[in-house]
Amino acid sequence: MLRRTGPDEVPGDEELPRQAAWWEPDGDRVHCLLCPQDCRIAEGRTGVCRVRLNLGGVLHTLNYARVTSSALDPIEKKPLYHFHPGSQVLSLGTFGCNLSCRFCQNFTISQGEPPTEELAPDRAVRVALEARSRGNIGIAYTYNEPIVWFEYVRDTAAMAREEGLVNVLVTNGLIREEPLEELLPLIDAMNVDIKAMSDEFHRSLCGIASGEQARRTVERAFGRCHVEITNLLVTDANDGEEDVRALVDWAASVSPDLPLHISRYRPAYKHTAPPTPVDRIQRAVAIAREKLNFVYAGNIALEGASDTVCPDCGEVAVRRSGYSVVSSLTDEGACPGCGRGLNAAI
Repeated sequence: MLRRTGPDEVPGDEELPRQAAWWEPDGDRVHCLLCPQDCRIAEGRTGVCRVRLNLGGVLHTLNYARVTSSALDPIEKKPLYHFHPGSQVLSLGTFGCNLSCRFCQNFTISQGEPPTEELAPDRAVRVALEARSRGNIGIAYTYNEPIVWFEYVRDTAAMAREEGLVNVLVTNGLIREEPLEELLPLIDAMNVDIKAMSDEFHRSLCGIASGEQARRTVERAFGRCHVEITNLLVTDANDGEEDVRALVDWAASVSPDLPLHISRYRPAYKHTAPPTPVDRIQRAVAIAREKLNFVYAGNIALEGASDTVCPDCGEVAVRRSGYSVVSSLTDEGACPGCGRGLNAAI
């Protein structure tokens, strides 16, 4: 029988970690139903994510209210370019991940054992409210993979929503459909990292059989919250023209208005390939703009590559230089030249 915990449910033994959501008994193991890794976890062991632990035939979460990283970030850093441009968002991260990407930029918290501090959901919301005077609009669950922080994200997001704060998810999108449906009503915007279209890329570099579930997440979320996607172009791995066109064709099938951030790879963690050549980034952006209206180049300085340009009249509605933003959008988030809607949530 499926076991789910509500926001207020805690184990009877106060020394035990918080009971996890989305699992079922599986003989002498527990079957985690949160993500497509489909872990069947033996007693005393954790799943792939390293944070969901079988204790006595009950699945517990080791990272509830444990924070490794917190900062007031520009919303553009997530990256989100069509969601309250120029604003700030309180960004929180924990530890653990349901992938093991060889090129991970945040491997010290996704794969390591970093120090943590306790930040209960109600306290996180208070901190976010106190930061409103500095331009804060809400809370972003980011830095490592927030899907493996499911219970904390769910509980905190519900409290934040009650206080009029927005919730932002920066994720690899690898969550099963049922837990996604539980979370989606609480999420205002998300950026989903689409690693590649190739299953081989995911198997060899990310530690999962396929990235199909991430694409399903985008398809289910689009139109229900604001969605943007990121694709890190890894040198000689997913940066070929065929790879880019496959990604763009899929993204355009979701919507030509789905914003795409093409990001430059640099060596990190266990991957030592050289940085993505600049001409491949430029070529990928050009290909993407054949079918998508909003395409950006990230992790690289290219003139105009971060500006939001109206696809109807060509007006530059938002100019960006790093995280400096100058917006001429109307109060309704529309193009100042022709009135076309450009921003999902102003």
